[in-house]
Amino acid sequence: MTIQISVPAFPESISEGELSKWYKNVGDYVERDALLVDVETEKTTLEIPCPVSGILVKILKEEGTTVEGKEIIAEIEEGIRPTVSESTQEFQEATPSEEDSEEREIVASPSARRLALESGIGLSSVIGTGRGGMITRDDVAVAVRNRSETADRPVQTVEQDDREESPTESGERVERRVPMTRLRATIANRLVEAQHNAAMLTTFNEVDMDPIMRMRRQYQEEFQASHNGTRLGFMSFFVRASVEALKRFPLVNASIDGSEIVYHGFYDIGVAVSTDRGLVVPIVRDADALGMAQIEDQISAYGEKARSGKLAIEDMQGGTFTISNGGVFGSLLSTPILNPPQTAILGMHKIEERPVVVDGEIVARPMMYLALSYDHRLIDGREAVRFLVAIKGMLEDPARILLEL
Repeated sequence: MTIQISVPAFPESISEGELSKWYKNVGDYVERDALLVDVETEKTTLEIPCPVSGILVKILKEEGTTVEGKEIIAEIEEGIRPTVSESTQEFQEATPSEEDSEEREIVASPSARRLALESGIGLSSVIGTGRGGMITRDDVAVAVRNRSETADRPVQTVEQDDREESPTESGERVERRVPMTRLRATIANRLVEAQHNAAMLTTFNEVDMDPIMRMRRQYQEEFQASHNGTRLGFMSFFVRASVEALKRFPLVNASIDGSEIVYHGFYDIGVAVSTDRGLVVPIVRDADALGMAQIEDQISAYGEKARSGKLAIEDMQGGTFTISNGGVFGSLLSTPILNPPQTAILGMHKIEERPVVVDGEIVARPMMYLALSYDHRLIDGREAVRFLVAIKGMLEDPARILLEL
């Protein structure tokens, strides 16, 4: 029985994707639920498994092709694994070489395969350190570094006839052109759109992180013991403080739809996560109903899924307010760009000890600059400043978060 393989239905916000990688060739036997193909959309990469066990008899869409939701891309002949003789007679032209067969038996994560392809590294030469010997992205990165180190070593004996002129000696300057990924192109378009379509301004403040840091030191072990090892981080404080501030300033939690203002009666907080492919913003939904441990667990899970390319489209849809933490990369101060159709975004930065005046004395305190970018079409400067001051007050006195003061 012939089974047609189709692209999953895309949500309304996504119209098309790009078929980025086939993991099987025509004539290959494919086990049910084995990874068959990747489709890259503007938000994430969809991994399409094989729905049945059988032989891949036809590929209708090649790598690099643009596909739409529900479009048929391949056909599988369902059935038991063929014998060697049957396979030879029926798929002789498509039978892979012994070298290719060994390559397909290698177990590697999708991100590892992509890095290997981009770097020109054969997976057969990479030692897998993942579960069951699976090759991870880090394993490929190590192989790339080792190759570079080997290439940089001086050659001891070289025949004159075989010697090639190096780019440095010839004066050549090497360039490499690669197409933008769909995710990177989408990020670029949305950032330009945000700057063109919104009256974006940024207000700044600073927060003394000493109270939160002392609370974390005091309760970290007890918190982990009570919540199955979940660590108490900084982000849960910022999410909770943002939610309480949004309750007081509902315009900051609203959005513009044409000539109408849409007030959201819920608090879905986007947390920006940086990956090798670009910035993604998964959503912590109904953050006002979550405890600190639940927020930390969700953010941690989203981070792992983002870095392995397994975020679902649904994980990134919606959101009423976004938090971006440039401090993890050492940023001292920046102006975050709005995430449309949201009208505000909070930027966290590096914690740095600075001299401040406390009770008339100069003391060193761990300080962090905060930045709130907002759409001036909807939010006035007075409201934006008061919103940021409210967040500062709750962070410097964390009891206010719990008491909703």
